[in-house]
Amino acid sequence: MRSFMGLLNAERLKLGKTFIWLLVPLSPLLALVIGMMASVDINSQSGTAGPYDRMISIISVIHAMLFLPMLTGIFSAYVCRYEHAGSGWKQVLSLPVSRTGLYAAKLAMVGGLLAATQLLFLGAVLAAAAYHGIGGSIPWGTLLASTLGGLVACLPLAALQMLVSVGWSSFAAPLAINVMLTLPNMLVVNSEHIAPFYPWAQPLLAMLVFDNTDASSLSLPLENVLITLVGGSVLFLAAGLVYFNRKEI
Repeated sequence: MRSFMGLLNAERLKLGKTFIWLLVPLSPLLALVIGMMASVDINSQSGTAGPYDRMISIISVIHAMLFLPMLTGIFSAYVCRYEHAGSGWKQVLSLPVSRTGLYAAKLAMVGGLLAATQLLFLGAVLAAAAYHGIGGSIPWGTLLASTLGGLVACLPLAALQMLVSVGWSSFAAPLAINVMLTLPNMLVVNSEHIAPFYPWAQPLLAMLVFDNTDASSLSLPLENVLITLVGGSVLFLAAGLVYFNRKEI
């Protein structure tokens, strides 16, 4: 455990000297602007969705459909950028560290950056609600479930992007692939047959809050989403660990 914490601290120090931290609040700030510009009828009694439900559904669309999957790819590529430059992999692996621990530390750092992004997004929801004068008790259960759901839905993407980023020395190539696979979300999320099994669509599906009396095609069976998330995470993580431990540096 001490060795892993040392690796994690080393990753934090390396990223602390870069601009990657500036990307963490980017999507939440945009979500806040969208939320402030949105027209949310707090007195609407249609269906069962409350004002907070409608607010989080409005501002999570762009955030979870495009920016969150893209940020997952950027964070994953960036934590490997230092090692790809100047024979960094040889230097770090010449130290008494395990490859599995190093891989896990980098993946944990990606998860930490995504968690910080989601916490700021939660703050954006609350700030936008306050701007519109939405009163009453805050549905913390719904808000936390949506925020945490978006984070968990990024896990298979992070595991896959880490595998690609470790194997590809180019910084731009993994990002280009991630962008090309994220953009189809605008069409895929409307398909009840494809969306449950498309990894890049899962963050949006996990964050949207549905009105039970007005269900849309995006309201997908929970078991399908869980199979995609759990199965994808295990598959991509196992593939990444096997590849990294066998990779010749």
